[in-house]
Amino acid sequence: METDKRKGVVLFSEYNRGEGIKKAIAQSREDILFEIRESKLKGRGGAGFPTATKWMMVAAANSEEKYIICNADEGEPGTFKDRVLLLEYPQLVFDGMVIAGYVIGAKKGIIYLRGEYEYMKKSLEDYLETMEKDNLLGKDILGKKGLNFEIEIRMGSGAYVCGEETALIESLEGNRGEARNRPPFPVTTGYLGKPTTVNNVETLASIPHIVDKGGVWFKKHGTDKSTGSKLFSVSGDCEKPGVYELPWGSKISELLDLVGAKNTKAVQVGGASGNCIPKSQFQRTLAYEDAATGGSIMIFNESRNMLHVLKNFMEFFVEESCGQCTPCRIGNVKLLEGVKMIEKKEFTFAYINQLKDLGRTMQVASKCGLGQSSPNSFISILENFKEEIFNGNGGHNGK
Repeated sequence: METDKRKGVVLFSEYNRGEGIKKAIAQSREDILFEIRESKLKGRGGAGFPTATKWMMVAAANSEEKYIICNADEGEPGTFKDRVLLLEYPQLVFDGMVIAGYVIGAKKGIIYLRGEYEYMKKSLEDYLETMEKDNLLGKDILGKKGLNFEIEIRMGSGAYVCGEETALIESLEGNRGEARNRPPFPVTTGYLGKPTTVNNVETLASIPHIVDKGGVWFKKHGTDKSTGSKLFSVSGDCEKPGVYELPWGSKISELLDLVGAKNTKAVQVGGASGNCIPKSQFQRTLAYEDAATGGSIMIFNESRNMLHVLKNFMEFFVEESCGQCTPCRIGNVKLLEGVKMIEKKEFTFAYINQLKDLGRTMQVASKCGLGQSSPNSFISILENFKEEIFNGNGGHNGK
């Protein structure tokens, strides 16, 4: 089985189904929150918000109804590690949701599954049925009176913006996927107006390990500000693309060696909305305090034309912007126009600098993470590969 082949320091380390739930219900909610806070676990979707803080706010909220939402939308280009967790390690994700339900006092969990992952729905539902039969889900879980928790799988509609937690909640409620104004935040006013925690698949998959082995064990891996490990979805110009688990703080160069990448020109860290790192910076570390990422690593070798790469990214953002706020709706179109002008050699450097300023304005003025991060590629590629792009010394064969 594929699960036997994967080895890792945290997520791909040994874990027996239900073990985390058993240990959790033998403790108080406060004890578990302490362990998660001790672990310094941050959200693995990319934002890096402390998980314990989010759970504490929902746990403290005064409401009979609370919800756990697992963000399995995974729409970031180049990211596919959540798919691996759901298919090969469902015990980690679902045990994590049950533990979360116990800690914050929720009776319902929802997995918001990417629309393109519909083929996975049946196997996940079969797994949930097995959990119910083994009393790891449903009423009075493992004999714990009053511990009732159920999980429902809901399909996304294929919109990139629904990876943002409030747009995801809008979609779940049957509305158009658009980001909400914040405050109020989901921790007090989330799904159906009730306190809600939205966590990434990988974040929830970390929870059973923390409960099972302790927060101190977890934070032994990684760095002080980026504890534990990270799953990286590696694609592009390398011999061994796939999903890899490495401790936070690993160098980009170490990852390139591991996957057999040769003649690498650039590494896009964080997907289309991330930053493009040139060869001169491959000693940088993959960590929240340096090169942060939700998991996507795209590798480009010397044959690639970085202007064509940038154009591809910007076309994606123009297509995926929900159009709700002006900085993102108009800004992405203007950035793409700038790329096309460079392509035709019909630009001035003064105009390109204005577009970079526009990108920086979008980063602070856009309503949600889409518009706040879409200029990252534009700014980093133009700054790190300006000689190639503006002097026409790009890749070969128009690749």
